[in-house]
Amino acid sequence: MEYLEHLHKDKKLSPVILQHGPMEELKIRKHIPFLLMASIMSQQLSTKVASVIKTRFLDLYGGKIPPSQQVLDTPSEQLRAIGLSNAKVSYIKNVAAFCIEHKITDKKLMVLSNEEIIDLLTQIKGVGRWTVEMLLMFSLGREDIFAIDDWGLQNAVIKIYKLKIEDKKKLKEKIIRISSRWSPYRSYASLYLWRWKDNAPVTSETKSKK
Repeated sequence: MEYLEHLHKDKKLSPVILQHGPMEELKIRKHIPFLLMASIMSQQLSTKVASVIKTRFLDLYGGKIPPSQQVLDTPSEQLRAIGLSNAKVSYIKNVAAFCIEHKITDKKLMVLSNEEIIDLLTQIKGVGRWTVEMLLMFSLGREDIFAIDDWGLQNAVIKIYKLKIEDKKKLKEKIIRISSRWSPYRSYASLYLWRWKDNAPVTSETKSKK
């Protein structure tokens, strides 16, 4: 695994890698328009609740992934009835309409660069850069993504690298500089940072903050 050898060069990140071992390989998944809709459905929900909503959504279409036109034709009341908010129903339909208008297919996205995909999909109302970055990592299998606006990643880097939070702009620049060391495997570095954040050891300092 080339990413392991590369990321181990970072002496601060290396102990985190040793703690958690190899990560599951990022893979390319099919039906990107649907996966983008599913990402919107799951926002601000627990994994368990998001899974229930996704299952209910698919049940509307006989358990199969629907084409974008079918989603667009589905009455909004029907989508709200499975537990989606008015805003999420609107955003999901925005995705469906955009994918139809721009002929978005898995094949079309595969040949685009990361920034081209971000520029394209963030034109959809309700789809932000972070959402597309997650899509790039977990659906398109892109190995060099670092979502700088993800607070979990920021927080992990701040603690592991003992950064000061006085100036937010300078802090962000510092985190970007640190993350550049991990290229072309920043996605895998992100996986380690998220895992570390969820399993970070409790110290006397963190106890006193609770």
